[in-house]
Amino acid sequence: MQVAIVTPFNFPLEIPVLQLMGALFMGNKPTLKVDSKVSIVMEQMIRLLHQCGLPVEDVDFINSDGKAMNKLLMEANPRMTLFTGSSRVADKLAVDLKGRIKLEDAGFDWKILGPDVQEVDYVAWVCDQDAYACSGQKCSAQSILFMHENWSSTSLVSQMKNLAAGRKLEDLTVGPVLTVTTEAMLDHMNKLLQIPGSKLLFGGEELKNHSIPTIYGALKPTAIYVPLEEIVKDNNYELVTREIFGPFQVVTEYKQDQLPLVLNALERMHAHLTAAVVSNDLHFLQARFNYSLTIFEFLINALKYEVIGQTVNGTTYAGLRARTTGAPQNHWFGPSGDPRGAGIGTPEAIKLVWSSHREIIYDVGPVPSQWAIPPST
Repeated sequence: MQVAIVTPFNFPLEIPVLQLMGALFMGNKPTLKVDSKVSIVMEQMIRLLHQCGLPVEDVDFINSDGKAMNKLLMEANPRMTLFTGSSRVADKLAVDLKGRIKLEDAGFDWKILGPDVQEVDYVAWVCDQDAYACSGQKCSAQSILFMHENWSSTSLVSQMKNLAAGRKLEDLTVGPVLTVTTEAMLDHMNKLLQIPGSKLLFGGEELKNHSIPTIYGALKPTAIYVPLEEIVKDNNYELVTREIFGPFQVVTEYKQDQLPLVLNALERMHAHLTAAVVSNDLHFLQARFNYSLTIFEFLINALKYEVIGQTVNGTTYAGLRARTTGAPQNHWFGPSGDPRGAGIGTPEAIKLVWSSHREIIYDVGPVPSQWAIPPST
């Protein structure tokens, strides 16, 4: 089948290679478009594939802007298009292509720290990696952190601050943000700081001594605290959960009896891509059956404590080592709860995205003798 693949700038090799090879494995003829800023990477990869034996006619590779690619898709009318990128473009393509599309969507990805406090230094390190590695330019980057009140008395935030402060341009542990300007990120920060009770935890300044053009972003890794009670208010929620594709996160705290508020905030999010529940408490992760409870009491108990069962994300990491970012072989990656959600890398994902179910029933005989046509007389 003639299919199309459109991939973003932030993973110029991983995402297009995984999806391109999946499409080829299932016998399709793909047209591939990679973001023009990084398309040279896949151009060289395709030349390598040709060198390794891929027939040159098996893949069409195009360099263009988004408008030209949109026109091509409308005129070529591929059987299926895989799109990785912004929700806004994804929604437009879903209409233009009459639903013949699979998405690896953007996402405002969350992490919950459960009531069991342990290994604070490790959890702080993972939070730093999730939020600020690659300058936060990952569709699975940690966008908001919900800390159980038990974590507030630990050194977690101060350790996150120290780790973030150690990132610098010289060793590329922080770098330019290619799709959000410094001005836009600072403007968003200032709007968040107008919310009652909000405060700057760390960062919030432009990087120093750099020559990054103003069309890009250059911000120190930043965290803004916003009270949970304010986050869930209708007039604040959209602002707080706006995805900033850079080194920027929101941090909040919840008390044990406020867990329903947290779950409500998670359910209202637009795109459910990746998530992490950092806890080894099985009762917190998924309610355990207590044989002394009636069925009604058990269901009420589950509604109070089961985080995994009351959230929906393409990939959710659970346990002390939980993170929002991980290797693609562990990711379903499409927005969960959306029939357009695509997978990436796994055999199940390849079959879902790059094949279509069909039945072929062979019934070639022989015909039973009693049904044979008698010879003419």
